[in-house]
This record gives sequence, structure tokens and C-alpha cells, in this order.
Amino acid sequence: MVQNDISLLLSNTLHYFLQSYPYVSEFIYLCAVLTNNEQYKKSNNNANMEQPFNLVSNATLKKNVADYTLIVIGAFLQALSYSLFLAPYKIVPGGVYGISIVLHHVTQGLFSFMPEGLPMGATALCFNVPLLLLAMKKLGLASGPKTIVTFVLISIFTDSFSYLFANQPLVENDSFIACFYGGAILGLGVTCVFRAQSTSAGTDVLARVIALNSNLKVSNMIIVIDSTVVMLGLLVFQDWAVPLYSWFAIFVFGKVVEMFQTENPNRAVFIVSQKTQEVKELIVGKMGMRGTFLHGRGMYEGKEKEIIFTIAERKDLPRLKDEVKEIDPNAFISTMHASKDSPRPGM
Repeated sequence: MVQNDISLLLSNTLHYFLQSYPYVSEFIYLCAVLTNNEQYKKSNNNANMEQPFNLVSNATLKKNVADYTLIVIGAFLQALSYSLFLAPYKIVPGGVYGISIVLHHVTQGLFSFMPEGLPMGATALCFNVPLLLLAMKKLGLASGPKTIVTFVLISIFTDSFSYLFANQPLVENDSFIACFYGGAILGLGVTCVFRAQSTSAGTDVLARVIALNSNLKVSNMIIVIDSTVVMLGLLVFQDWAVPLYSWFAIFVFGKVVEMFQTENPNRAVFIVSQKTQEVKELIVGKMGMRGTFLHGRGMYEGKEKEIIFTIAERKDLPRLKDEVKEIDPNAFISTMHASKDSPRPGM
């Protein structure tokens, strides 16, 4: 019931928002068409490149529109949390924006041309761009365009809120309530972004790079990095309340994401297809993943078959299924919960 009520509230809010700001609707549609066109060109090497907007299907376009709509909502909510709940009380929620909040307060009055301090959104953008490049190089980030749109929108919304509200909190004289609402709204925003199969780059990219091909868990690395940022806030602000409120906001944020993302972040995927080489090219060449061929035999006809086994992150699973079905509509796909206790298969 709670999830349905929240979904209805977000739906009504979005409907009013898009009616009030039609340019946002046009932006979402343009992003969806551009993404759709890129998917078309990648899956059709012989396509006529003189046609700028080839569409794979109306279903794919609708999915892209839905994804970018969720990205706009998620970016809006995250910016709202940072600028109006967390930053005014010097609450440092870890990550890139935790660093940006610290730099924003430290630089207040330092520069004559920027007396209110470095803008949080623009500062975060300076961190996110190199982190995105690192992710694309080391991780083969498949959601690059969506990720770019996500962190750019968060930066724009954050600085816009800061300018419009002059860095004044929505909740006055109550740090606890501010960190609670800030963490909850941040969790809702991140959930929307995850549902759109996107990320906001940030320090989780660094955590994934460090944990790559090692026995270190990504979740543990995120905790270490975020805690380091929180302790930076303690050193700079010289206030023991800062880590308390910051860790509480991170806890609330994590619980909200967990409530809406109940599945294990990794899925074991088994694919039985007559077009194994095309599927292999999709998994390895296009999505930057790894996999293993398993040899099997059908129980009914007794024919020898090759079964593809791979580990996919939850956010990549819908895309993997859709593109496998485009290659082979008769492919059989089965998934189950999994954890990567050792380096990726096929290394």
C-alpha cells in the first residue's frame, strides 16, 4: 500500500510538472529519440545513416521516454535533498555531493566573485566527469548517455534550488528532521534513477573499480569511501554532530532504496539460444560483460546445445533480456539470485 501511494503521488506530481513546464517534456522526448536512434544504429550496421531518427519500435521509444522521465524525477528529488535539507545543516551524505557540500561551506567568503561559496552542482560536475571516464574505461559503462543526463540534471537542479531559495532550509532549526527527510527524499531519487537503468556516477564508480576482480565487496568499499567523506566533514566543520546526522541520513537513504529495490543486485543468467555467437557479441562486445559457454543436451530431442552463463547487475538485466529477444525471439532466458564471490566468469 505504501509503495502504491508513493507511486501515485509521484505520478500526479510529474503530470502537473510536465504540464507546467512543456520544455521538460520536449527534452525527455528528444533524449529518448536520440537514445533510440543509437540503439538502432548499433543493432543495424547497414542502416541508412542519412536518416537521422530511425526508430527500432514504438515500444522501445516508449521505454526510453519512461526511463528519461524517471531520470528527471530522480535528479529533481536528489537535488531537492542536497540543496534544501542536507547542505544548509552541513550534513555530509558521503559521495561526490558530500565533498561538494564541504567545499561549498569552506569557500564561503573566500572568493569575491563567489561570496556564497563554490556552487555545489558545478563542483560535483567537476568530480563526476572524470569518474564517468574512469567507469567507461574500466567498467565499460553501458548506461553512459543516461548517466551523463542524470548527473548533469542533478547539478543544474541543485544550483537552481540553491539560487532560488538562497540556501535556506525547508525545515528550520531541526537538524534531525532535516537529515531524516533529506535521506528519505535522496533514497526516492536514487531509486527512480536505478529504475531507469542509470546511475549518477559518483564515488560508487570508484568503489566498483577498486573492487573489480578482487574479493572486496562493492558495498563495503562504498561504506569505506562514504565514511571517509563524512569524517572529512568532521575535520572541516569541527562539530561532532556532523558525522551523527550524516550517517543517520545515509542509513535512511539506504533503507529507502532497499525498500524499493528488494532483489539481490546480481543475477545469474542462463541463456539457451540458436544464435549463441550473436548473443556472445552482445554480452561481451556491446555490454562489456563476461560469460561462459556450458555444454548441455536437450531432454526431449536429445540435441547438443550451448548454454550461455553470465552474471549481470540488476540494472543491466532488462536491457540484456530485450536485446537477446531482438536477436533470437525464441531464446530461453532464466535468472536467479547470485553473488560474485570470485572474479567474473570468462576471465
